Amino acid sequence: MRRRCCGPPRVGHPGGQPPGPPAGRQKPPGPSIPSSWGKEGARDARDRDGSIAPLTLLDPNAAWSGEAAASPAGVQGAAPPGTLHASRRILALLLPRLPVERLRRSGPVAIWGQRGSRREVLSISAEAEAAGLHPGQALADAQAILPGVDLVPEDPAGDARALERLALWAMRFTPLVGVAGEDGLLLDITGVEHLFGGEAALFEEVLGRLRGRGLTARGAVAGRAGTALALVRAGAGGMIPPGQEAAAVAPLSLAALRLAPALVAALHGLGLRDVGSLAEQPRAGLVRRFGSGLARALDEALGVAERPISPIRPPPEMAVARDFADPVVTREGIEAALDGLLADLCHALAQAGRGARRLMLRAERVDGEVQEIAIGTGLPARDPAHLARLFHGKLEILAPDCGFERLALAALATDPMGSAQDSLTQSGRTARREDLAQLLDRLSQRLSVWRLAPRASHWPERAVQRVGAFEAVSVPEGWAARHRPVRLLHRPLYISAVALLPDAPPSLLRIGRQAHRVVRAEGPERVEPEWWRDRTGRKLRDYYRVELASGARLWVCRGGLAEPGEEPRWVLHGHLP
Repeated sequence: MRRRCCGPPRVGHPGGQPPGPPAGRQKPPGPSIPSSWGKEGARDARDRDGSIAPLTLLDPNAAWSGEAAASPAGVQGAAPPGTLHASRRILALLLPRLPVERLRRSGPVAIWGQRGSRREVLSISAEAEAAGLHPGQALADAQAILPGVDLVPEDPAGDARALERLALWAMRFTPLVGVAGEDGLLLDITGVEHLFGGEAALFEEVLGRLRGRGLTARGAVAGRAGTALALVRAGAGGMIPPGQEAAAVAPLSLAALRLAPALVAALHGLGLRDVGSLAEQPRAGLVRRFGSGLARALDEALGVAERPISPIRPPPEMAVARDFADPVVTREGIEAALDGLLADLCHALAQAGRGARRLMLRAERVDGEVQEIAIGTGLPARDPAHLARLFHGKLEILAPDCGFERLALAALATDPMGSAQDSLTQSGRTARREDLAQLLDRLSQRLSVWRLAPRASHWPERAVQRVGAFEAVSVPEGWAARHRPVRLLHRPLYISAVALLPDAPPSLLRIGRQAHRVVRAEGPERVEPEWWRDRTGRKLRDYYRVELASGARLWVCRGGLAEPGEEPRWVLHGHLP
């Protein structure tokens, strides 16, 4: 495990203690822990209880009434019955200075790029903006205004990686996080705001943490992703009540729709300068003159059409997490935290009657870096000791540096797993099967593990295929009756042979420069070409099982029928046991 010192870690909640739950809300039964994906406010409950419960994701689109509803078993911080929202709530974030601020340079900085034959400024720091620079400006004009500006060429790939890292970091607030364009994020916060003390507290929490990382960010919360994006792109923000999307975006400029400059100029020429005036125009005329793209962008901003969110990671079926007052930097501390997370997650899996097939450990560093380790199992598993062994072999790739302030363990895929007791005659067989499955799981973390299965073909090299180590294999009746080598040669070896008659078994084989006398031979076994598959005129084969004077047993074949004046071609295809 790599470790280096990078100064004192930043510990604690930005802006003081995290806000408490809203007044008048009753706590759900069970341990008072806000969220396994949520905040550091869960630290008090962990200190008293010593463990945390898992978070099972709920359908954000489901409508819940005020009547009593059964919460899923083991849900940590689940909302009380009747408090889940019937409509979605989306938080949109815009990071306009991400290309500059991710460089962590002091003083006036400007990112420039080549646009056709013109070099122009693409992004600037706050110091450069105060000096009179602005995006879209010619690079020569920017140098004339501020000769001491630090000019950096654009790096789109680096910007995309930085935005992806921010999306992974934002998964501490909600598991549904997507990237929007080159400088935006979309967070589906439906049903998770109560874990942070309300929607307003969650909004301030996200923006406060981004400011703490030195990033300029604008945010807006609305019932539709397109509406929230339009607000932040127009320089607005805040929280829009449900059903007020159209009224909120009506006064915005057309820049909120992110249209092409030529299209905006054409709309301005018609006197259409805001979203509200554009929405009042007949839709058929707009589509006929400007295309369906304008209508789609307008409907998304008004909240009429839904803008889908593509999660950067698939939402887990179950997840647990722990925050640390003091960052974890040692291998022993990480293993101890992982053991606790595995115990909590496996307990929840047992209650749900399921077993994990794929797990991911997400380690969030103090400086915002997110590192991930994934493992998979062949069969559903919920044994903490077995899963810990699979993880411990990969913990070396973690680089704590200043330390991890949060560890999250997610079950990305689960399968049903019964817990019924086996009979006395089957208990030993079940135990051996589980031991074999655990052995294959440990091997599969280091190398590819597979098994062979029959395939519908009588051609030797096509008769078997690779399948997963845990896939069920059905062997046709009589399939293994013929003697075959345990393993065929990957590249058959061409040899020469001497036979008493053209169709007789070989009596002498010459392999390389050595001659070997054949003492016993069986065959031939004729294999015809598969005419429905081989259309290149492939010849038939006559296979022989031969034993040499040295004791070696070989599987050789002659290609084609014996033709007068033509020497037959012999091939060594495998070694017999």
